[in-house]
Order: sequence, then C-alpha cells, then structure tokens
Amino acid sequence: MTALLGSSLCLTSMVLGPVALAQTQQTTTPAAVPDAPAPQATPPLSDVDGPITPGRGSETTPSTPPEPTFRPGSASPTPAQQQTPPPAQLPASQAKDDVQTVPAEEGAGSLTKIIVNVNFVEVPVTVKDSKGNLVAGLTQRDFKVFENNVRYPLRLFSVDPRALSIAFVIDQSLTADVMAKVNDSLGALQGALTSYDEVAVFKYSNGAQELTGFTGAAGNRLPAVLALAKATGTDEQVPSLDGPLANCSITKNGSCADPNLQQGRSAGGSFMVLPKEIHTLNDAILNAAKELSTRPKERRRIIYVVSDGKEYGSKATLREVIRYLQTNKITLYATGVGASAVWGEGYVSRLHLPFTMYDNILFKYTLATGGDFDSERSMNGIEKSYAKIASEARTQYTLGYLTHESIYDSKYRSIDVKVERPGLEVIAKRGYYPSGQDNR
Repeated sequence: MTALLGSSLCLTSMVLGPVALAQTQQTTTPAAVPDAPAPQATPPLSDVDGPITPGRGSETTPSTPPEPTFRPGSASPTPAQQQTPPPAQLPASQAKDDVQTVPAEEGAGSLTKIIVNVNFVEVPVTVKDSKGNLVAGLTQRDFKVFENNVRYPLRLFSVDPRALSIAFVIDQSLTADVMAKVNDSLGALQGALTSYDEVAVFKYSNGAQELTGFTGAAGNRLPAVLALAKATGTDEQVPSLDGPLANCSITKNGSCADPNLQQGRSAGGSFMVLPKEIHTLNDAILNAAKELSTRPKERRRIIYVVSDGKEYGSKATLREVIRYLQTNKITLYATGVGASAVWGEGYVSRLHLPFTMYDNILFKYTLATGGDFDSERSMNGIEKSYAKIASEARTQYTLGYLTHESIYDSKYRSIDVKVERPGLEVIAKRGYYPSGQDNR
C-alpha cells in the first residue's frame, strides 16, 4: 500500500507540475499568525522641547508607526493586515490659524447674534403742534439732542412704527360712578391695538395684583381678562361736623353711640378725621415695570395707567419707581379720570400739601419717562384716549446717538431734545440711568 501511495504522488507531480504540488502542500499546512507590533517606550517629558498638545504629545518630531515583524517562513501579510500610516499632523500653531469661524448667516439653522454697544442711547420722541396733533414729516436735520448740555450727532433716525408691549394698569380704588365709566370703556382697548402688540393686565386698590401675563392683543384671552378686571369701586366718605352725631352728642353708658366717634378713634377733640384712603399706585407701576423689563428690546415698552393719580400706602417711593423706569427704557402713559380730569381741579390736584395724600402723581411719571397724560371725564372720552395713546406710542420718532460718558458708572444723565421749528411741542424722556443689561 505504501508503494501504491508513492507511485500516486509521483504520477501527480508529473501531471500537475511543481507549482500545483506546492499549492497542494500549502493548503494542507496552516498559515502562521504574525506577531503584534512590539510596544514602543514613551520618551519622558523632560526630553521634549516643542509644544505639547493634550492627547497628541510632542508634535515637533512626528512619530512613525513601527513596522510589523514576522517570523521566518510565515505567510506574507495580506492588504487587509497591512497598517496604513496616519496622516501627518500640523503643528499646534498652524492648526489654530486654519480654524475658521463660520458666520452666523452661512450656517444652516444658526441664530443671529446682535451686539449693542453700551454707549448707544435710544430716545423715542413725540412732536405735537399747538392743537395737540401729531406732527409728521420731520427729518434728521430738524432734531438736536443734548446730553448733560453737550450736543451729540445722531447716529440713528427712524420713523418706522414699533410693536408695543403694554402693561395695562387699572385703578379699582376709584369712586363707584367713575369706576362704572372705566368698566364700560374696557371693551374698546382691544380695538386700539394690532395683532403685533401684546398686553399684560394689572389692577390695584389696597395692593397690586397681576391678572395675566403678556398675551396677544388680538387673542380671545384679553377680553376675558378685562372682564375680570371690572370692579364696583368705592364710596366717598364725607365727615359729619354737625348734627346729632357731631362731637359724640349721643352717648351710651358714658361712651359714644358710634364707636368711630369715640375719643382716640376717627374723631378728634372738636372735629372728625376721615379714615386714611389706600391707593398703592407706586407698587402697581413697579410690578408692571418688572414684568415689562423682560420683553425684547426691539419692542416699545409701555405702561398704560387708568387712574385718578392718588397715591398713599405704597412700599415703593416715587423716586425709586421713576429710576427703575428710566433704567429699563419704559415709557408711562396715563388717562386721568375722576377728580384729576375735572377742569381746574385737575391742576390743583398736582399740588401736594405736607402730611397729606398725593392727589395726582401720574403727570410726574409721564414727564420723567417721555409719556403723555390725557384727562377724560366721559366714557366716550376714555375710549378715544385708548386709540390716541396707542397711536402716539407706536408712531414716534426714534433718535439714537453714542454718548461719551463713562460706561462704568450709573449716574443720572439728562437729555434735552430740540426741534428747530416754531410752535411745536417736543415730548421725550428727561434723562436715563445706564444699565449693564444693554449688553445682553
């Protein structure tokens, strides 16, 4: 049998030749697996002279991958087993120079970043004639702006209308007859606004309350909230200085029949002292201003107050609230109702006697912030004032300049805007306080 096998191999070698025989022997012998590359020792950091990049090491002498070693007689490595050398890496300094920032407008879905210089001052201006009508058609050359008595050239002049963010404040401490007129006029507020405007509603009497945050002026939410803002008002308390109850003429067991007339109560020695009224107007304006300060800067920030202007019992002072309004670029408009709308009495109510309640402080807010005060007695007049003030706030002249004052202080800076035409009234804010929020 061995001789037969040998003769078969000889016959195969003669027919197939030496090449086929070698392939037959190779298929029967398993291929040897090559050894892994030998590990290379990492040089110490003390021997490195060039820059070191985290994760890359020294890049001054690019390292080459070690060549794999194979045992003698092993099969040659296939193309899949051969290692491809990594691409050459640039030095750290050159890699930083090649990195480019893609502009915001070139990137898909990227956001636009707006940078506002902190020394830029924007001043909304309203111009009226002698009859109180708005004056249009003025140009940039007609205006002159002074800050701290120094004239600045205008860098911005615009007559484009702005979308409004209005914080609507309703006084519920009005008398019952005046409150009824205000209630009937609230339905006309939505007609004075556009779909681009937004409104937040506040009310106050003895304390301020927010009825709703900012919502679309053309939506269904605003009429529902205004309906909730209606109130019955208060009754006027008139003292009785004579009659059977004057000076506690009727007693019971040695005391007054009416405990309010008892000594040490509302009654004094020989006259009656009325209970103090509470009108937290300052607190209501401050709450509305805090909510309004979060609105975007491209919108016109407006506080619109319907009140008689009385103030007593607020925790915030007039000076503090005005400073907050001037710092956050908020303009206050008001419609005076009740006693502040009566001819003659409305001007007298602006005077303040010591140790008494402020009868009307709304005009101080409007003068300080560049707003307007409109006095109306009838319901029809109150409805018209909504459209009048909304149109006036929307179509203002917008002036802008770059101030030379230091950006590192928060001192008050006065502003004076003049128009070189006779017989015109210029309404603008009297000054401002710089704020670091302008960088956002």
